[in-house]
Order: sequence, then C-alpha cells, then structure tokens
Amino acid sequence: MAEEKESTSVPLSQAANGGEDPEDPAKSPPSSPNSSTRKACCFVLQSWVSKKFMTGCVVLFPVAVTFFITWWFIQFVDGFFSPIYDQLGFDIFGLGFITSLLFVFLVGVFVSSWIGGTVFSIGEWLIKRMPFIRHIYSASKQISSAISPDQNTTAFKEVAIIRHPRVGEYAFGFITSTVILQRDNEDEELCSVFVPTNHLYIGDILLVNSNEIIRPNLSIREGIEIIVSGGMTMPQTISPLERGARQNDRIPLNRIT
Repeated sequence: MAEEKESTSVPLSQAANGGEDPEDPAKSPPSSPNSSTRKACCFVLQSWVSKKFMTGCVVLFPVAVTFFITWWFIQFVDGFFSPIYDQLGFDIFGLGFITSLLFVFLVGVFVSSWIGGTVFSIGEWLIKRMPFIRHIYSASKQISSAISPDQNTTAFKEVAIIRHPRVGEYAFGFITSTVILQRDNEDEELCSVFVPTNHLYIGDILLVNSNEIIRPNLSIREGIEIIVSGGMTMPQTISPLERGARQNDRIPLNRIT
C-alpha cells in the first residue's frame, strides 16, 4: 500500500497547474496568433524608430557641429574688440566681430602696399629668428600660402598623384616647384612634390619625374579638403588634366647643376 501511494503522488506545483510541467514546451499551452503578431509589430516598430532616430542624428550632427564652431568663432573673434566697446559703454553683441573683420580687411590693404609689405617683411624676419616660434609660424604660413588668392605667392602649384610608397599604390601630393636635373647623357625634368603625412604641416618632399606624375582635374582647395578630411571628400571619379592645358600652365623651370 505504501508503494502505491508513493507512485501515485504528484508535486504540489504540478497539481496546481493541472498536472502539467511548465518547463516542458510540449506540455505548455500554445501561444495565440495575436500574441505572435503583436511581438512582430513591436519589433518592426522598434527597428523603424531606431533607424529613423539614427538618420536624424546623422543629419543633425554636421549641422550642430557647424553651428557650434561658427558660434564659437564669432564669440572668439568678437572677444578681441568687445572689451574696448564695453569700456566705452557700448554693449552690442556682434560689434566686436564686425570690427575684427574690418580690421582684417584693413591689414590686407596695408600689407598689399609697399610700406606695409616692408613692415611685414621686417616682422617676419624677426619671427623667423625665434627658436620655437619660427617652426609654428612656418607651418602656419605654409597652410595660408596654399590657399592664398595671390597665385604668385601660392606655395602649392598643382595637385599631383604619384606612385608612393610602393608600385601599385598612389598618394596625393602638391607640386611646389619644377627643376631640371642635368646629367651627362640627357637632362631630366623633376617636380618637387610635397606629400603630407600629417594633415598639411608635416610631410615628405619627393623629386619625381615629370612624366610619372598624374595631374588630376582638381583645384588646390579640393586637394586640401581631401587631405584634411582624410579622403572622405574624395570624388568618385578623377580625370587627368588635358595635355594642352597642362603645357599652357607649365611652371617656370629652375636649374640645378
């Protein structure tokens, strides 16, 4: 009799569930079609909301960064002359910024004159004699000269594509000058190509044969944008310049013996 009682005894948890094991999927009640549809709809809605939210972040991020940098730049430039106006009793936001722009314009007009150019040359000579500051000034001047509207003082003459550092690999560079290397058998035309390795202020200077240089149909500013952006502004297709236009814009040659 005792053995019969032990064999027919059922746990209380199973008895409460009608003798069904909740851990056994075969014995658990099947889920309704409405529940499965509700879960699928929730998943699709969540995926759609996440995708649209990320799309909004991607669109608004560059806009926010642009406005932030612009606002910071306006406040930074406005801070040069705004304390002077505060002392005079003028508390108008933006007045210092307009004054700074006018000051930059007047400096450009002054430096373009003979007297201003002489004063600027003297100041530049003094800066280049300073031990540490001259390196910062030289790097900054190189960048500003590259985008200078005066073509006679532009440091970068053309955008160039050369085979570097190995055959089959290409690198963007800027032609700074062209020289003639005199040899015993024949002269060789070489181009001095500056290949940036860290944005624009650090790079290698390579002498490359003029015939081995690919001159793309890119302006200096487009080449600078490609370098600074890490190649993110690279156009989908790059076409070389026409040979006729290339010969008309040829750089004056120097000679090295």
